[in-house]
Amino acid sequence: MDQTQKMDQLPQIRIPATYMRGGTSKGVFFNLEDLPKAAQLPGKARDALLLRVIGSPDPYEKQTDGMGGATSSTSKTVIVSKSERPDHDVDYLFGQVSIDQPFVDWSGNCGNLSAAVGPFAIMTGMLDKQKPPQNGIAEVRIWQDNIEKTIVAHVPMSNGAPQETGDFELDGVTFPAAEVKIDFMAPADGGSDSGNEASLFPTGNLVDKLKVPGLGTLKATMINAGIPTIFINAKDINRKGAELQGDINGDPDALEMFEKIRAHGAVQMGLINHIDEAASRQHTPKVAFVAEASDYVSSSGKAISHKDIDLQVRAMSMGKLHHAMMGTAAVAIGTAAAIPGTLVNIAAGGGKRTSINFGHPSGTLRVGAEADDANGQWDVLKVSMSRSARVLMEGWVRVPGDVFSKL
Repeated sequence: MDQTQKMDQLPQIRIPATYMRGGTSKGVFFNLEDLPKAAQLPGKARDALLLRVIGSPDPYEKQTDGMGGATSSTSKTVIVSKSERPDHDVDYLFGQVSIDQPFVDWSGNCGNLSAAVGPFAIMTGMLDKQKPPQNGIAEVRIWQDNIEKTIVAHVPMSNGAPQETGDFELDGVTFPAAEVKIDFMAPADGGSDSGNEASLFPTGNLVDKLKVPGLGTLKATMINAGIPTIFINAKDINRKGAELQGDINGDPDALEMFEKIRAHGAVQMGLINHIDEAASRQHTPKVAFVAEASDYVSSSGKAISHKDIDLQVRAMSMGKLHHAMMGTAAVAIGTAAAIPGTLVNIAAGGGKRTSINFGHPSGTLRVGAEADDANGQWDVLKVSMSRSARVLMEGWVRVPGDVFSKL
């Protein structure tokens, strides 16, 4: 390249950003006001910016030239702004960035990163100064813009700042941290981009017959709670339910099978009109398979006893088996477990439940749900779980200055 060409190149854009872990995920957090003007509104400019920040699309699937970690758990972005909605402190928008394709999926929430939104909002001064206590618990009311739902984060405070260190251990996260309790309020629909958003069960059934070419007809519980999720029995797809990532992610035939289930289930849930549309909607719905409690060894080598869990659950995310459990899928699990007759509830032993402890590849997770059967219609009031969150890095993220030039 000659000197003229070098001088013609635009300098990089520098944008204030915070890199945070929330639960078993991590992502790049932005204050909406800090984004370039073109990216402050939804559209191609915003998507182009976030793709370049994360390092996508990357045909090598490494995201080496960006902040992404080349997994569904680490290819994430969050935009937070002070809320103008009554009884809410901040608005939270989540973007799941495709690793190898040029698109950002805005169709659902990230339950894990929800735990980091409250601390981020406090640290960046988005809450009224008198609200967070110097010490104790700060209640942050969050409007989740993707699914149009309220999340309440209970953030521990120490000397006027969010407490990040502690002794709370979360399977799937190596080091302990401070516990952040999260309440997903009335999570029983998937919001404006989730098909039949008025219904907890979009097909009207607790258990459906799902026809999948090459597999036949599978029993399936399809639910809109936290995130649209399709639950199937592990035994119906010749699985034990205690699989780890290597058992699934190294098997192309298995990955193709799960994508077929996801695509056909998405059509039956009313999320898409044709299976071909599933390719451009990687984030939702999720597919999970369930089985009765059993002994297994987690990915960290920890022995899990069947006596310590109610059931086994494994979930697919962005085409791969998740290393632990997505927070939003945990909301769906807790909700389905609380309703007698669903596949999740049956795998857990049946009956009405207010909480369950389930096994996943990294260990176990407890989730509680308040569900009520009113005149034959199930209403989910709240689903709760504990996560943790921590700032990994703060400062500025840089992207090439030509990021908007090809739009």
